[in-house]
Amino acid sequence: MARLRRRACIALFLFALFLFGIMMGLRTLKPSDGFSALAPVAERGERRSVSHEAISRPQAGPSREAKAPAPPVSYDLHIFYYMWYGNTHFEGKYLHWDHVMVPHWDPKISASYPKGRHSPPEDIGSSFYPELGPYSSRDPDVLEQHMNQLRAAAIGVLVLSWYPPGLADDNGEPSDSLVPFILDAAHRYAIKVAFHIQPYKGRDDHTVHENIKYIIDKYGAHAAFYKYKTSTGRSLPLFYIYDSYLTPPESWANLFTQSGSHSLRNTPYDAVFIALLVEEGHKHDILSAGYDGMYTYFASNGFSFGSSHQNWKAIKAFCDSNNLMFIPSVGPGYIDTSIRPWNNHNTRNRVNGKYYETALQAALMGGSQPSSRGCSRNSMVQDEEQPPWERPWGLLYKQCD
Repeated sequence: MARLRRRACIALFLFALFLFGIMMGLRTLKPSDGFSALAPVAERGERRSVSHEAISRPQAGPSREAKAPAPPVSYDLHIFYYMWYGNTHFEGKYLHWDHVMVPHWDPKISASYPKGRHSPPEDIGSSFYPELGPYSSRDPDVLEQHMNQLRAAAIGVLVLSWYPPGLADDNGEPSDSLVPFILDAAHRYAIKVAFHIQPYKGRDDHTVHENIKYIIDKYGAHAAFYKYKTSTGRSLPLFYIYDSYLTPPESWANLFTQSGSHSLRNTPYDAVFIALLVEEGHKHDILSAGYDGMYTYFASNGFSFGSSHQNWKAIKAFCDSNNLMFIPSVGPGYIDTSIRPWNNHNTRNRVNGKYYETALQAALMGGSQPSSRGCSRNSMVQDEEQPPWERPWGLLYKQCD
């Protein structure tokens, strides 16, 4: 009998220990770690049950008087920022929050995953619900809160996703008319604005030539327009060219080399031009095209050659030997399965900040100097791990001139 009681006590103790282990494990899987995408759908739906007022207008934040003084901004710290969001209050409909679920290119694989479009305000194109609700990029209160957050984080340069007037991506509407408001808001917080030229239909070296002239002529005199000081002492605008590999390097060379047929070099429209590095072969294309440097953009380690941390040291060595800037992009994690349901293999969990720390360490171990360019983006499609507006927080490190 005593032996039976002893066994019962031991079993009870082991069961209690098992329950304690489960409780501690669940405690570590909090939303800020990027694991909330694994939560049941019903639970996420309950979190999204917010009032119409909260959806239409941003929630009030703490008073500025209660905050500590903001640190000085760093113009070596850049973020990627998107102005393509809309809601019923400002646009009369939702833009980008209702993003379509992108099908896999293989029909057999695509058949196993959900299709269709998200239906805001509760069902949005994100694994996490933004603190400000499905906001509009036209909302001046939202814009003010975003700038206030950037300023509090000491971020000095906002890299604005840009399409030419009248053009937009497949899930949005033209937004060039918002640029003056973003410049004015940024200026109030001592933040500068650079431009991230997107791959619109028909983009080539000729149209980008016109884009650069348009941006500099229209916005270049604004106090918030960002200019990068080169090693020769020149202050030039800086442009990121997304998906630059879609245009042959021979065409870009017409624009970015001294001997190009319609070169921008040593003209009033000269600038620092940064190309996207995805595949290893793009290094040589970027060099021959006459670009000034390369960036990696993606926050998922291993997704591409450029985004793989193990390659950064070799990429930087290539850039150093060819007088190019190297800007490896880092983020706290990555998840886009609400938009690409089949892409779970590229999800990168935060692991309590360890993923972010590892990426930053990889950038530094690659030999980049501690002058940094920050990369944050509020693109729900690219990374939905960050709560309100920044997706993902991160830093980019560059080789200084």
